[in-house]
Amino acid sequence: MRVVFMGTPEFAATILEDLSQQHEVAAVYTRPDAVRGRGRKLEPSPVKRTAERLGLPVLEPRTLRDEAVQAELASFEPDVICVAAYGAILPKAVLDLPPFGCLNVHASLLPRWRGAAPVERAILAGDAVAGVCIMRMEEGLDTGAYCVCRTARIDGKTAPELTDELANLGSHALLTALVHVQSGAAEWTEQDESQVTYASKVGKRELDLDPRDTAEAAVRKVRASSGAHPARAVVAARPVTVLALRSVEDARGCELAGGLAAGEVRFAGKRLFLGFADGAAEVASVKPDGRQAMDAKAFAAGVQGIKQKTLSWEAAHE
Repeated sequence: MRVVFMGTPEFAATILEDLSQQHEVAAVYTRPDAVRGRGRKLEPSPVKRTAERLGLPVLEPRTLRDEAVQAELASFEPDVICVAAYGAILPKAVLDLPPFGCLNVHASLLPRWRGAAPVERAILAGDAVAGVCIMRMEEGLDTGAYCVCRTARIDGKTAPELTDELANLGSHALLTALVHVQSGAAEWTEQDESQVTYASKVGKRELDLDPRDTAEAAVRKVRASSGAHPARAVVAARPVTVLALRSVEDARGCELAGGLAAGEVRFAGKRLFLGFADGAAEVASVKPDGRQAMDAKAFAAGVQGIKQKTLSWEAAHE
C-alpha cells in the first residue's frame, strides 16, 4: 500500500523502520525540531532521523489544519495514513483523505488508557499487562474501533523497556492490520465506553519521590520514569535521580531495613534503603547531579558517616 506515516518519538521510529520494508512510504510527517535532552540545542525527532536515513521525504508542519498543508498531504495520494505517537491533532479533512482511513498504533489495551502517556500510567497504576492496539482514527481522543491488539506482561519493566517492547509488537500488529484492511477482512471492535480510563501527560516533577509515598508507589514512580520525567530526590543532602528502586521482599533485606522510618536513609549489609510511609525500598542505582550513574554501594561510599548512623532523605527541592 502507499502510506503516509506520522510519528515523532523512538516508539514511532521503530514502527516506521519495519513499515518501510513492507510498504511504499510516500512521505513522513513528524513534529518540528525541538530542544531535547540536556544539550539545549534543537534536535530532530527520532522519526526524522530514521526517515532521512531511509531516504524518505520528511515534512514538519506545525499544524495539519492549514489548507495548504492539507493540499500538500493530498498530493502524496496515500492509500492509508499510519500514525504512531505523532503529537498533533488530525482534523476531519485529514481523517477523510485516504480511502483506507487513518490507523493509529496506540500503546495500550483500549479502551484502557486513552491519551498521551499510556505506558507510564499503566505502570503507575500497577497494571499486570500492557499492550498495543491498531485503532481506526476518528475525531474523538482515541475513541475509534480497533482491529488488532497485542499484549505484554509488565512485570518489573521500566517505561523505556516496556515502550521498546510495545513498539515491536505494534509494528507487527500494524503490518497485520494493513493486510486485513487492504483485503477487506479487518474485524473492527467498538470500544466499551464503560471501561474507559485516560492516560494524561506525566506532569513536571510528578515522578519525584516523597517520604510520604508508600514504598510500592515509589517503586512504580521510578519504573515509570525516564530522561524526560526523572524520579528525583535528595538523599543524604545530595540531589540525585533515582534510576532503580526495588521492593524489599527477601528476609535479609527486611531484617536490615527493619524499623526504618519515613524520610530515613540506612546503609547496611552493603545495601542502601530509603524509608517510606509504610516501610522501606532498596535503591539499586542513582545518578547524583553532575556525576555519572552509579550503583548504590558506590554512592554510599561517598557519603560520610552513612555506615555509622541513619541519615535522612527528602523530596527534591523546587
